[in-house]
Amino acid sequence: MDDTSNQDQAIELLQQLGLKEYEAKSFVALARRQRGTAKDISETSEVPRTRVYDAIRVLESKGLVETQHSNPQVFRAVTIDEAVDTLQSEYVERTETLRDALGGLEPTEEDRTVDATHEVWALSGDQGLTSRTRQLVEDATSEVILVIGHEGIFTDQLAGQLRAARERGVNVIVGAVDEELRDEIRDALPGVEVFVSGLDWLSGSPFPSDDTEISRLLLADREAILVSSFTETDVDGRRHEQGVFGRGFDNGLVAIVRRLMATGLPVGDDPGDGRHD
Repeated sequence: MDDTSNQDQAIELLQQLGLKEYEAKSFVALARRQRGTAKDISETSEVPRTRVYDAIRVLESKGLVETQHSNPQVFRAVTIDEAVDTLQSEYVERTETLRDALGGLEPTEEDRTVDATHEVWALSGDQGLTSRTRQLVEDATSEVILVIGHEGIFTDQLAGQLRAARERGVNVIVGAVDEELRDEIRDALPGVEVFVSGLDWLSGSPFPSDDTEISRLLLADREAILVSSFTETDVDGRRHEQGVFGRGFDNGLVAIVRRLMATGLPVGDDPGDGRHD
């Protein structure tokens, strides 16, 4: 990645973290220099000089810029680590405030009577599916069965979540699409039962026109299921992950996938159809 690409990416990420365009451009300009006046910042960032002062005031209030009250004034950005820590703290604080605000909302009358145990919901995008996977693993109280159909799904974060589940007494069983992935998972999850799945349809479809690749099958406490797949959906050939989620022992999707997964489990680990404690 060249300098221009790094600069553009930094500006975009800063905007995603809450800075306005001129604020982000001014900070990046200062980050590239040891220090600078408003004129210097304007020349480096292409932010109008009259708008630099407004941007600097905001950055200073956020603890991202320091000011030397000389004539003319000189500004400098805090260190990269300090800037990242400051933005991260603000982001966490905002998300926690959001959690409290959303959690305090009263449900509408019709929502109080909805029975979601027979519903199936679609999810799209790797962030949403990763988040739902984390939630299911962290909420599991007795058992997590995860079959991984693509190596990109098994991340350090997922490994940590599975280890934490096992440490709190949850029975964790992980299936892999092939031996190479199985060995990788075993190295990361010592003591966890890991096996090569017998689900042959995970690795490909018998239909030539079907380029869908199953990425994960997750069964939590035998009553919540998440199934996702990769498809190539854009002109660049990039893969897009999408999935479905269902909850409830009697949910049709859960029952079907529970039986399908049983065919790929090692002998003796069949989830079966009987209810459990």
